[in-house]
Amino acid sequence: MTADEAEQRGDGVTRGSCLCGAVRWTFRGHIPDATICNCTACRRYGVLWAYGYDGHEIEVDDQTHALRPYIRGSRCLSFNFCSHCGNVVSWRSLTTGEDGRTRIAVNLRLAEPDDVADIPLQCFDGLHSFENLPRDGRTVGDVWF
Repeated sequence: MTADEAEQRGDGVTRGSCLCGAVRWTFRGHIPDATICNCTACRRYGVLWAYGYDGHEIEVDDQTHALRPYIRGSRCLSFNFCSHCGNVVSWRSLTTGEDGRTRIAVNLRLAEPDDVADIPLQCFDGLHSFENLPRDGRTVGDVWF
């Protein structure tokens, strides 16, 4: 589904921005869950990811070219930071899928808390098993502090 189709369906629009406002993101459509991961990077960044495809559900607006990538390990993804304020804005695949789309995730901690508080959490064990863990009923609102 394209971003325009999601908006027309009334699935909603969620927005976020870095601390200084140089980089903004838009997620169009229903956000099924927020991934909280315990891998070495995500636990240090303290991020909550909402996944989609670049230019489809998710659009990142970086008009001042403030985003800077950090590419680690196997070079299959980048973590993208605002070069002005340092916020982690997104995670982006460095390759495209067979369908030509690029996987991306945005950091829900950059959205307004009330806009994302009811999104269910999906815990992902990125440190050991690389699998989703059973859901425990928590939502984004349960992990703000």
